[in-house]
Amino acid sequence: MVSNTLLLALAATTPLALAAGSARVINHCAESVTLWSVGSSVSAPATLAANTGTYAEPFVRDPVTGGKALKITKAADGLYTGAPQLNFAYSLDGATVWYDLSSVFGDVFPGKKLVVASAEGSCPAITWPSGTNPGGSQTKACTSAKDVALVLCAEGEW
Repeated sequence: MVSNTLLLALAATTPLALAAGSARVINHCAESVTLWSVGSSVSAPATLAANTGTYAEPFVRDPVTGGKALKITKAADGLYTGAPQLNFAYSLDGATVWYDLSSVFGDVFPGKKLVVASAEGSCPAITWPSGTNPGGSQTKACTSAKDVALVLCAEGEW
């Protein structure tokens, strides 16, 4: 028979137990946006209010796709109508989370600064100064113990 202490110790060393951070989206834009969390299934839409809207989900490893994408559109039904989409994707790999930013069907935030940054200041950020992909690889990695946030219409310290 295995003791509870041993089971707790083993659980603490599993890759999923290491993740304590979250994927976050912060909307500083003057208009609301709609977000879906997409992996092997699609979440209900979440509306992020203009200037103050936020969304967060704990990092998880999708058992089918391996990762998740937070898909953002300006249109309330944009995921299903081919509207321009901004995709903030992540993949949890134990103590590491890989994250990237991409767009499909056009640019959602032209002229607006977009930033993806970890709460761990030493981790690499992704910055799109004018809301469009500046080119090159947008994939970064960091500790999964800290939040990684996408800031829409980022200004000031971002």
